[in-house]
Amino acid sequence: MDVHFDLSGKVAVVTGGGKGIGKAIALALADAGAKLVVAARTGAEIEAVAEEIRSRGGEAMARVTDVTQSDQIQALVEAAMEAFGRIDILVNNAARSFLRSLFDLREDGFDKIFNTNVKGTFLLSREVAKRMKDQGGGRIINITTVGAVRGGALMGVYHASKAAVKMLTMCMATEWAPYNILVNAVGPGLTRTHFSQPIWSNPEVERQIVTRIPMGRLAEPEDIVGAVLFLCSDAARFITGQTIYVDGGTLANT
Repeated sequence: MDVHFDLSGKVAVVTGGGKGIGKAIALALADAGAKLVVAARTGAEIEAVAEEIRSRGGEAMARVTDVTQSDQIQALVEAAMEAFGRIDILVNNAARSFLRSLFDLREDGFDKIFNTNVKGTFLLSREVAKRMKDQGGGRIINITTVGAVRGGALMGVYHASKAAVKMLTMCMATEWAPYNILVNAVGPGLTRTHFSQPIWSNPEVERQIVTRIPMGRLAEPEDIVGAVLFLCSDAARFITGQTIYVDGGTLANT
């Protein structure tokens, strides 16, 4: 088997693609040859990513999207199909969280986390999977976290939402495998992004976290990219329903 990560001719949609892990994934998929639809709620950020892709010789469009809104999900998928005619890869990276104890998290905070992380992932995946079914297959990659399989203080509902995404990944993989739609997840350890800055910006907290990571550092967004590329490639053509943890050995050390 010719194993490579050449995604030439593929069309990828990446949510939460304006910064952090989503931006790194979008750029890497484009560098591998894919055409990109970069989606997020902040237009300036995703347009900057799309422009960077175009400056590298790739094809990309930005689409402002709130994945908690069904009409915006529908519009995103229709825009991608109109622009490129197909969707081969979907990366569900958009996420919400609040650094709160379970006592202090408000009910609307709970709803925002689950609506984005779980409901949004489900609705967009289903809409894209309908197109993938018609075209003969595709790849869906859900971004979860090591917190999907371990407890943790101050982000308990975020962890619970990502545990739901892990199970949803397995269920989508089971139902959609007959249509050659492969659904997997990538679970980063704590990664140095704006999203996680409230945690690692405290030097003492970062030091405590790093002492539990065998590789001795936090992940950088670019560290997450390889697992996503692998799952999108021909090398992973018989893998579905799995989660790859990119965590520097964190779970092995639990």
